[in-house]
Amino acid sequence: MNIPDPANEPRAFLEYLYRVAVRRALPLHTMKAHLPAPPDPKKGRTLVLGAGKAGGAMAQAVEALWPANAPLSGMVVTRYHHTPSRPEGLAQRIEVVEASHPVPDAAGEEAARRILELTQGLTKDDLVLCLVSGGASALLTLPAEGLTLADKQRINRDLLESGANIAEMNCVRKHLSRIKGGRLAAACAPARVVTLTISDVPGDDPSVIGSGPTVPDATTCADALAVLRRYRIGVPDAVLAQLESGALETPKPGDAVFSGHEVHMIATPAQSLEAAAQTARDAGLAAHVLSDEMEGESREVGKVHAALARSVARGGQPFARPCVILSGGETTVTVRPQAPGTPRGRGGRAGEFCLGLAQALQGQPRVWALAADTDGIDGVEDNAGAFVAPDTLALAQARGMKIDTFMDRNDAYGYFDPIGGLVITGPTHTNVNDFRAMLVL
Repeated sequence: MNIPDPANEPRAFLEYLYRVAVRRALPLHTMKAHLPAPPDPKKGRTLVLGAGKAGGAMAQAVEALWPANAPLSGMVVTRYHHTPSRPEGLAQRIEVVEASHPVPDAAGEEAARRILELTQGLTKDDLVLCLVSGGASALLTLPAEGLTLADKQRINRDLLESGANIAEMNCVRKHLSRIKGGRLAAACAPARVVTLTISDVPGDDPSVIGSGPTVPDATTCADALAVLRRYRIGVPDAVLAQLESGALETPKPGDAVFSGHEVHMIATPAQSLEAAAQTARDAGLAAHVLSDEMEGESREVGKVHAALARSVARGGQPFARPCVILSGGETTVTVRPQAPGTPRGRGGRAGEFCLGLAQALQGQPRVWALAADTDGIDGVEDNAGAFVAPDTLALAQARGMKIDTFMDRNDAYGYFDPIGGLVITGPTHTNVNDFRAMLVL
């Protein structure tokens, strides 16, 4: 497919850049160089374990690339409806199960239990391939002693709505789990563990991605307590006591259970943003990647991007137009309390970013923007994100819709849906976090 003309098809052009970014992160395109050699089949076996929104695609990539005569088995868990269609002729050697995200459910708890059971009997001659991508924190759910699944679900919801960043959330998740925060690696001992991971976090820290089930955890019980107190999130008294005593501590850097282990980053946000930037350059536009590590309140990040776009559109500073401005990272949404009976807002980080952007742009001519999650799902709705154009506010106002009202109730979906502003792609089978692109002509 030819690159759409940005001047005549700005939306199609931005959606094309998004697809380029996603394609750069697909496991089948990125995994081959990172796969280890199979163990001697006379001595050991290869067990594949994993979790994440890219889990199904990662498992299929291993099956396609692994030698047909080398034994292979295992299990991964992915989000509901995120298992890709199986290519014709590709034998299934790794079981793929589905569970809930972002709030865990019983299917995720059962999957985590079964994954731990599969580690029993491993020897030093065995190889464990661990496939980790964003979403594993919710999908690998095995509550610590004293916690029920219902407790974990409530704590997860509270964290998601608190405004805590991903590192803070996963610090808590690691310490309230029997499988995350390096504990899966400990269960695999004495086998060799090779972790293949797709980053969805600022800084590409493997201990944060999916709450690092197979890597050392430098955070502590005290850190987890500080996060819980900062955002006023309660836990059962018995769990609080265990956190205070350090009884729920995770394996740390230097622990012998990680000896000989390897971690390979097979796809990152920076790689996807650069792929999109090169495509824009191929279309004759200057392209600027601001950062792949942006964090903060989504609507406020949107307002900052709007200020930059206005400056470029009006004065050619700090970039000359025409150009594309790209950014990534993981922003947050603090859900505002609503009066009783008020409909709950719908949307996620990308949509909230677009609300802040549209409000601040105020219909600025020559500026178009798209923000979407690279997994194809923004929050828990069916859209990947949203699109903002110079006429976005006018289209909404013609329907009697005031953007401030929708921002007050975190309802990006409700705002962009009636005006055709939602970006809907379906699951992409990968996840390198937020993708944001602004086109200034």
